[in-house]
Amino acid sequence: MRSPVPRVPLVLSGGVQSTAAPPRTGRTLGVVAYGTFLALMAYTAPLASLPDIAADLGAGLSASSWIVASTSVGLAVALVPAGALGDDVGRRRVFTAGAVLLAASSALAAPAPNAWLLVAARVLQGVASAAVLACGLALLGAAYPGRARLAATAWWGAAFGAGVALGPVLMALVQVASSWRITYLVLAGLAAALALVAPALLGESTLGRRRGVDPAGALLLAGGLGCLLTALTEGRLGWARPLVLALLAGAAVLLAAFVLHQLRATEPMIDLRGFRRPRLAAATIGAFVTGTGVIAITSYTPTLLQRGYGEGVLFSAVVLLAWSGPAALSALGVRVLPERWSGPARIAVGLVVVGAGIVALSGLGAGSPTGRLVAGLVVAGVGTGAVTATLGREAVASVPADQAGTGSGINNTSRYLGAALGVTVVAALAGGSGAELVSGWNVACWVCAASSVAGAAVVAALGPAAAAA
Repeated sequence: MRSPVPRVPLVLSGGVQSTAAPPRTGRTLGVVAYGTFLALMAYTAPLASLPDIAADLGAGLSASSWIVASTSVGLAVALVPAGALGDDVGRRRVFTAGAVLLAASSALAAPAPNAWLLVAARVLQGVASAAVLACGLALLGAAYPGRARLAATAWWGAAFGAGVALGPVLMALVQVASSWRITYLVLAGLAAALALVAPALLGESTLGRRRGVDPAGALLLAGGLGCLLTALTEGRLGWARPLVLALLAGAAVLLAAFVLHQLRATEPMIDLRGFRRPRLAAATIGAFVTGTGVIAITSYTPTLLQRGYGEGVLFSAVVLLAWSGPAALSALGVRVLPERWSGPARIAVGLVVVGAGIVALSGLGAGSPTGRLVAGLVVAGVGTGAVTATLGREAVASVPADQAGTGSGINNTSRYLGAALGVTVVAALAGGSGAELVSGWNVACWVCAASSVAGAAVVAALGPAAAAA
């Protein structure tokens, strides 16, 4: 019988002790990177294949929008609670539970007889991915202190980019050969493997004390974000509808109640006063504008190619590699940047590069857009990788060490909220098909580029204060 791993105090950044097994750094990095890769594959898989999935399931415009948006809803409502729960009861434990749920929800998606059951399964995929992403990044923060953390989060960023790249390609290839449904069976098998290896290969890390779960805070946050994202999705069919207005009002009430609850709670799920720290504010803003900018515009790229230019599913998925491939390589490259470059400085420069790439995507006309799209996507990908890897480090370094899971949840929630808002704006500007869609796309590119550059300016302005702190 294998002897149990001894529990020892693990001193994290800030001098906070966490009761944990001795960190298994190489194993931790491998398992967390694999989990991140799977979570992003599940998120992006239907992007290029949406028209065929909708036709197969008889989905209308509303259901088609929800097929793409559903995973974002699950992620946004669960990231912060999953991270906080991991901080309290064990990050490995919550990470493993997320892997189990990812396998089960992917298996449920495969035989879905209609669009709304697929949407429900993808919401569960989002909840599962939230546990994997939030607790995975926190596990890296515990296992890799100091300079080593930058190298680890560079690999995390590369896995993030690889998952984004291969999700649509995998589904497109499988769909050409058989059916899009097989992709979800493949994801279920890969997630089941993750659930099996995680308990054996990951060391546990916790606060070292039980803070207690904040169910009221979790419900208020989940309800508020759920209403907001539902309103953003339904609003694409008309913003003046009573349902949309009611959802926006509900989101405002629930999120205001959440803020009041957190300010008064003895052990809040999120210490809102922490946003006074320039480093946390810079990381949160950087993640949000990554969503409103590059993630929004690249998420709509397959729609542009298929509805604007009549390209096929596989071609649309492969073109996205021009963004996600350089993003994965660039994430690894941040390890060689000078250490004197602060986190906010790296984020700001990366966002400027992203903005330049998005500008290069504009100006399309009636001819084939492939060359111009590829060039712009490559530039945007280089900036995206640098930002993603840096945000991975800042997510856990900008909060007290005993709140690493919560910090990861805050950062990723900001990214997916930004993406939901950005996709809504792009869809509104680039509605229709053919020449109308292409014209709207050109306007959307400038809006997304402006978002990235404005975010870069704000993050850069916070940089000196963050360095002084």
